[in-house]
Amino acid sequence: MSWRKDRGRPERGYHHGNLKEALLQAALDLIAQKGAAGFTFADAARMAGVSPAAPYRHFRDRDELLSSIAQRGFEQFESQLSAAWDDGRPDTVTAFERVGKAYLAFAREEPAFYSAMFESGVPVDAEAGLMAASERAFAVIRAAAERLAALAPPGTPRPPAMMMALHIWTMAHGVASLFARGDAARRKLPMSPEELLEAEVLIYLRGLGFSTDRRGSAPSGPPPIPPDDPSAGTSGPWGKAK
Repeated sequence: MSWRKDRGRPERGYHHGNLKEALLQAALDLIAQKGAAGFTFADAARMAGVSPAAPYRHFRDRDELLSSIAQRGFEQFESQLSAAWDDGRPDTVTAFERVGKAYLAFAREEPAFYSAMFESGVPVDAEAGLMAASERAFAVIRAAAERLAALAPPGTPRPPAMMMALHIWTMAHGVASLFARGDAARRKLPMSPEELLEAEVLIYLRGLGFSTDRRGSAPSGPPPIPPDDPSAGTSGPWGKAK
C-alpha cells in the first residue's frame, strides 16, 4: 500500500518546544514512508530529533503513539463525513451519495492517517479517546443508514440500521483498501473506486428489496440490476464518479 501524501510537508524536528506534537508529526511521516508497522518508537524519536528516552514523557509506548494518531485521524474523518452528510440535506439519497464519496476521498487524501486508523493493529478500544472518536465517525454512517432504511418500499421489512451501517462501512473500507494497495498499481482496474462502491451498494440494496431506479416512479417488477458494463454510467446511491 502507498501511504505517502506529502503535501509539501517540511522535514519534522523538535525545534519549537512542543515535544508531543513533534513526535506525532514524526510518526505520521514515518507511517507515510513505511506504513503503520514499519517503524519503531526509537525511529519516531530520531525523526523528531530527540533522544530515544524522550517519547516516554508523553507516550508509554509505540501503541499509545499510534492510538493518538489514529484518534486524530478519526476526528478528521468524522468531520468530513458529517460535512458530507449535512443532516441528510437536500434529500437522503443525495446526502448518502456524498458520504460514500467522502469516505473514499479521506482514504485517498489521508493515507497515513487511514493506515493508523485501520491497519496499525491497535484496537479502537485501546484508549477512551480513540474509541469515542471512532464511534462518532461510525455514527455518521449509522445516521445515514437509518434514514435510508426508512425509505424501504411498502411491504418490505425494514432492515436494521446497524446492520446496514456495518455493511456499508465494510464495503467502503474494502473498496478504499483495494484501490490503495498494489493491485491498483499493478493492473488497470475496470472502474473507479466510486463506481465500484456504487455497484456494490446497488446490489446490496436490491437484495434488501429497495428500488434502485433513480429515474422516478418505482418499477412494478424487481429492482433493476446495475449494468455489467461500468462505462454505461449508472446513477445509483453513490452517484457517478467524476
